Amino acid sequence: MNSTVQRLQETGSALRTALATQDWAAIGELDQQCRQAVDEAMVDAVHDEGALRARMQELLDLYRELVSACQAEQQRLAGELVQLNQAQQGAKVYQLFG
Repeated sequence: MNSTVQRLQETGSALRTALATQDWAAIGELDQQCRQAVDEAMVDAVHDEGALRARMQELLDLYRELVSACQAEQQRLAGELVQLNQAQQGAKVYQLFG
């Protein structure tokens, strides 16, 4: 297996693991590494285009999952912020009359 294709596979695997554990800091770092690996793959002459195509499709599928997970996390955090804001507003009312 070409080193570029192998790097894509390894980075994608690490990214999938980080997504499974919701390690957002690692996801950010691995995303950068993944982008670099894709850039290198586009420049390198790969002998096995089928393997490269398969790795790229796996990454595409993984990024779809990642975007979905990020959107769900964003909505969860937005809900928490709304609840926090409402609690702070309620506390201010009690302080005015307390």
